[in-house]
Amino acid sequence: MAEPVESAMSVTGRSLVGAADVMGTGGTFHAVDPATGARLEPGFGECGTAEAEQAAEQAWQAFDAYRSTTPEVRAAFLESIAAEIEDVALALAARVQEETGLPAGRVATETARTTGQLRLFAGVVRDGAWRQARIDAGDPDREPVPRPDIRQRSVPVGPVAVFGASNFPLAFSVAGGDTASALAAGAPVVVKGHPAHPGTAEIVGRAVRAAVRKHDLPAGTFNLLQGTSTDLGHALVTHPYIRAVGFTGSRRGGLALVEAAARRPVPIPVYAEMSAVNPVFLLPGALAERAAALAAGFAASMTGSAGQLCTKPGLVFVLDGPDTDRFVAAASEAVRAVAPAPMLSAGIAAAYESGVGTLRSIGAVEEVARGAIGGPLASPGEPHLFVTTGEAFLADGRLHEEVFGPAAVIVRVRDEQRLTEIVERLEGQLTATVHLSPGDHGTAARLLDRLELVAGRLIVNGWPTGVEVGHAMVHGGPFPATSAPATTSVGARAIERFLRPVAYQDVPADLLPRELRDDDPDGAVRWRDGRPETDRTGRGGDR
Repeated sequence: MAEPVESAMSVTGRSLVGAADVMGTGGTFHAVDPATGARLEPGFGECGTAEAEQAAEQAWQAFDAYRSTTPEVRAAFLESIAAEIEDVALALAARVQEETGLPAGRVATETARTTGQLRLFAGVVRDGAWRQARIDAGDPDREPVPRPDIRQRSVPVGPVAVFGASNFPLAFSVAGGDTASALAAGAPVVVKGHPAHPGTAEIVGRAVRAAVRKHDLPAGTFNLLQGTSTDLGHALVTHPYIRAVGFTGSRRGGLALVEAAARRPVPIPVYAEMSAVNPVFLLPGALAERAAALAAGFAASMTGSAGQLCTKPGLVFVLDGPDTDRFVAAASEAVRAVAPAPMLSAGIAAAYESGVGTLRSIGAVEEVARGAIGGPLASPGEPHLFVTTGEAFLADGRLHEEVFGPAAVIVRVRDEQRLTEIVERLEGQLTATVHLSPGDHGTAARLLDRLELVAGRLIVNGWPTGVEVGHAMVHGGPFPATSAPATTSVGARAIERFLRPVAYQDVPADLLPRELRDDDPDGAVRWRDGRPETDRTGRGGDR
């Protein structure tokens, strides 16, 4: 079953279970070039329940040893994964483009984002604040009862199942943010690669495995399963050794995993990033100043990557007036200039065409632009722009639904009161964007006050596509944007999803974890009696 691996660039069609290369026993499947429709070699073995069992077992066997590694070991491991990916970047880029149709520039950007977030989490692990070390020292003289000595830290929840995303073959897939944050937390990972780009998954998976071997970590620290069947995902989510799930994809897929996880004898959390239309609000002063520039920026954000970004703006709300006409005309012209680009798969292209057909069928909706004629594509994503009214938007729930692809609806709103009513009816979103000028600040203040209840990220005078990876970023939001609105899947706080707090009451000093001892040898970031405690680096206080 196990075979020697010559290089992280090898694409063999096998899954990676611990130290073994495993050919799934459920038949084979192939990736397809979405631009040409050509079948790509090799065939990949379909994994199922048996392989899920093997991978979960490997992850569980690795858990105790991996969670006990020092922060420095885990940080160096994450940095090695980034370096291994960079070492195969050329071969990786070629395979990504074959399997997704994404342009070279987008692939390069996403590769840099993937390695950057791995290094970000290396820094997070070294910093140590993620451990949430807190000390409330005991007070035997307190009246009327003594105060016990209570100390707290965070520990990893256990092995995590990660589902690769279709639209981010690198940054939200095998070594993406979910995997990076889980490994940073001390949790082994079992990845279900997305079937649209299995070769990409294998190349990245072998890079991660190379880093596992370099640092002499347990083989089950990382596992990669390939397959097209929903049975594989269900088997992973329901396996008793899996303790949390990270997912990026459709609402239907995410809710199926949430339901399966909830029906387990011991339910587990599913952190699913699912559906958003990412509303944009153009206020009158901004329109009067720069209607044409706003139209160009909107069209670029809407059609970039064939509209297949989870933060693509799908709805634009504009207070009606003469400047609205200028914006609609300029946006229509910009969309007409955009040629179709290949969508990620035939299935996604078909779903997109269905969504466009639904918009066309609504009587109060007018199609004002469609993209330029392009060359022949197997799975084309032709841009479409529609216009409707605020009244129609409130009356028809179909206008609230995400159309995954390069389509959007401009909603002409008669006044601020109607705009407020619309905001109250919006579903949860990943982002909400407001374009304003200094004269719009009164309206903007009222709008932002409501939008913070709707979205995970608020943007002013920018566009939602392009998610900066850093300490302050939030990529999340209320349902259905995510299944867990108190969390983020991007940024330093993503590690918190795979940790849980444990309190140690009156535990003898020699039995305490290192970071909770009074003589902590590592100088960990800690809080004592609710206040930051200066650590051995001299940091503390206001940090």
